[in-house]
Amino acid sequence: MANFSKSTVPQFSVDVYQNEFLPEGGRDVSAIVTVTSTGGGTTGRQPLAPAGGRAAGVVIMVDCSGSMDYPATKMRGAREATAAAVDTLRDGTAFAVVAGTHVAKEVYPGNGGLAVADARTRAEAKDSLRRLSAGGGTAIGTWLRLADRLLSSADLTIRHGILLTDGRNEHESPEELRLAIDACAGRFTCDARGVGTDWEVKEVTGIASALLGTADIVADPAALAGDFTAMMEDAMGKGVADVALRLWTPVGVEIAYVKQVAPTVEDLTGRRTEAGPRAGDYPTGSWGDESRDYHVSVRVPQAAVGQEMLAARVSLIAPDPLGGDPKPLSQGLVRAVWTDDLAMSTSINPQVAHYTGQAELADVIQQGLDARKSGDHDGATAKLGRAVQLAAASGNADTAKLLSKVVDVVDAATGTVRLKAKVAEADEMTLETRSTKTVRVKR
Repeated sequence: MANFSKSTVPQFSVDVYQNEFLPEGGRDVSAIVTVTSTGGGTTGRQPLAPAGGRAAGVVIMVDCSGSMDYPATKMRGAREATAAAVDTLRDGTAFAVVAGTHVAKEVYPGNGGLAVADARTRAEAKDSLRRLSAGGGTAIGTWLRLADRLLSSADLTIRHGILLTDGRNEHESPEELRLAIDACAGRFTCDARGVGTDWEVKEVTGIASALLGTADIVADPAALAGDFTAMMEDAMGKGVADVALRLWTPVGVEIAYVKQVAPTVEDLTGRRTEAGPRAGDYPTGSWGDESRDYHVSVRVPQAAVGQEMLAARVSLIAPDPLGGDPKPLSQGLVRAVWTDDLAMSTSINPQVAHYTGQAELADVIQQGLDARKSGDHDGATAKLGRAVQLAAASGNADTAKLLSKVVDVVDAATGTVRLKAKVAEADEMTLETRSTKTVRVKR
């Protein structure tokens, strides 16, 4: 496969949206950092892939446990979806297919390594899918570890996994799964999908979150092929991996949190790795042509009216393909200015206000569903009512539609709702799985 050329490496830009004005003695500074990557840029005028290295590798992990035969449309849908994903592979992409039960088995190419996509290997891989049959248990940690070994067998700059499951991880302990996820974090990204309604939402979303991928429900197995095709197309569009959001702060500045807030809410605060004096890196995974928003909140030292300071410097960092020190791809500045103008210091930046609401929306949906499951109807009504109010106020129509399948909306503006007496399991799981999806702020 050809290496990345200078014309195919994304170029990054960073825009900072904030109200930098604080009252005398004010300390809390928030900013929304919009990161955009577009094709045709360069990274230090160096190709991203080392000489002879392949640009991308993908491992598809397919649940083949016994429950995939009930109904039989799940196993059939999984085969068709995997075949569709294989057809979407670009020539030169390294790939493999893994069958997952209580153990992980290589389906294709089956030699302990990866095949290179072309017309012949795609046909062979699709032919091998006939060997996928349901039987056995579920130990997802073994699937992830095998994917990691396969992706590590080749010289790749983009490593990606696609994981499909239909059931709970019942044949290994939660600790074993957690150890496997931790071992794979930072080594490859992974999109995870649950088919049907017998899987555990927190397991699937936890995998995707830790491995910087997406999670979703595919309630109808007939929709798997379209979903797998879209996931693979997205994976094929990634141009640079292991990008980090680097936050440098002056002496005396404390970091409250760093969160991705669009297209989904993801708290990155606890994932910081130190990157020199007063600097830390927060992982963002792989990028193609796309834009994401991050909420950075810091606490600065108190100061008098008229003073100003740099509160934080935000940079995008990618590995040097030649092994040197990473260099910033782009950067933005977060400022603090103290004023006695009340109107200036009390104004809330629209982007900050919007995403603060979106993060709360994700939280109250989860809290409301947890309360509903535990039988706390009053708590569920209050939390899901607040979610309806936030979704309506922010224009998050998709989430509002999902909420309407769980509650009857009396008044969206005030958050007045009634819990539905009967809720389809697929509707409740869809709301929980997609609760972190946000709508972009209108600028």
